[in-house]
Amino acid sequence: MSATEGGAIPTLQVDEDHVRVTEWRFPPGTATGYHRHEYPYVVVPTVPGTLTMVDAAGKEAQSTLQLGVSYSRHCGVEHDVQNRTDGEIVFVEIELKKA
Repeated sequence: MSATEGGAIPTLQVDEDHVRVTEWRFPPGTATGYHRHEYPYVVVPTVPGTLTMVDAAGKEAQSTLQLGVSYSRHCGVEHDVQNRTDGEIVFVEIELKKA
């Protein structure tokens, strides 16, 4: 386990030909750093909270993660994910490499 450039902590759980599963921990004040998703993915929140998404143009959007409410995104999403709250936020990201 090691922190990303912005301090968010990824823990790789599964990495196979068809799927990659990573737990992401966001202590207060941490971020992923700007990145692009090369695969479609599903997010499963395990510790809820509100994250701030910042796109390449600097546009911000809030994303509230609710326990038990998963969501998916297509490949190509580009953003920096930031925790600007006072609490830790955690989710599991499931990347779908191929069918």
